[in-house]
Amino acid sequence: MKKPKGADYYDYNLIAVIILLVGFGLVMLYSTTSYTAEIRYSNDMYFFRKQAAFSIIAIGAAIAVSNVDYHFLWNFSWIIYAGALVCMALTRSPLGLRINGARRWIRLGPISFQPSEIAKIAIIVFVPMLIIRQGKNFKGLKALRDPVLAGLIQAGAALVFTKNLSTAIIIMMIDCIIIFIAHPETKRFLIAAGALLGAAAAGVLIIANGNFGDFRSRRVLVWLHPEQYSSEGGYQIMQALYALGSGGIFGKGLGNSTQKLGAVPEAENDMIFSIICEELGIFGGIIIVLLFIYLLYRLFFIAQNAPDLYGSLMVSGIFGHIAIQVILNICVVLNLIPTTGITLPFVSYGGTSVILLMVEMSIALSVSRRIRFKTPERDLWGNVVKESSIRKMQE
Repeated sequence: MKKPKGADYYDYNLIAVIILLVGFGLVMLYSTTSYTAEIRYSNDMYFFRKQAAFSIIAIGAAIAVSNVDYHFLWNFSWIIYAGALVCMALTRSPLGLRINGARRWIRLGPISFQPSEIAKIAIIVFVPMLIIRQGKNFKGLKALRDPVLAGLIQAGAALVFTKNLSTAIIIMMIDCIIIFIAHPETKRFLIAAGALLGAAAAGVLIIANGNFGDFRSRRVLVWLHPEQYSSEGGYQIMQALYALGSGGIFGKGLGNSTQKLGAVPEAENDMIFSIICEELGIFGGIIIVLLFIYLLYRLFFIAQNAPDLYGSLMVSGIFGHIAIQVILNICVVLNLIPTTGITLPFVSYGGTSVILLMVEMSIALSVSRRIRFKTPERDLWGNVVKESSIRKMQE
């Protein structure tokens, strides 16, 4: 009998769904921004060309980098973690760039990016290392100190330096997902999650019945009563809901949206899902959701079959990041939660977002490349031979 051989694996399905999402996003981006680009820059392809260039370069780089063994991130994870903190602090320096009233970007020559996006990758590569270093001692509340503290520091930096609460929440949620998967005790996590949801609901009720002047409180009031607060943000939500409702089942047709002509501010960013539903209807919205579901399924498959815990936890963190952003973005468009400014991955406009998402995809592809499947032994008739039978035949 021959010994079982390891079979190399590479998740081409993941690459395919990434290309489909990016391609779909580019089509919808051109449809959404052609009018605005023509008015502002006298070039209807302005946004499309920039996004297409970033996307093609990022996909090619992700496929190339996936050939590198992901284990090298183990030794550099603390550098990435510290670098994310430094970059977020630089938003308060002369390198900081203010866009739409928010100082969340830094400019290095011709390149500008959001450091808080790097913080998400830092959590994905650094927290699994902290967990694995504890080994069998990772149990009980004491073991949670370092992983939780790592997430709190990054989330706190995002909140203090960039004033971005939604990104801080996403960072902590990614951290919690990784810890939840690695920790053997699940009951405490479920109790804590229930307590947090209860506290959030209580906070919403207090804000709704109180009189608070800060902008986060106003966002909750806008969410609950968009008609009354149309001048303070409710207008964008109302127009997005009009776009959703007017699309019907199959939409008005590609390029025929009226809400993109200025009614929905920043339609190419966090509100692009409303334009998708207006032009392609509920059918188009379901298609994009199904593509994201399949993307998450491929990440789940890779995490489940990863050759070691480090690869599994990193891909689980990537899974959590994509899932959280998709859910939050769609919920905002449907007015199920207050506006957060979270973009739709691979679809919304943003070169930095696409590049950093492709960094995560390259990590997942690198893990998939090192998956080994054992080929089952078969007898002369092609039937699978059990391990006990193999041993008897060898004896």
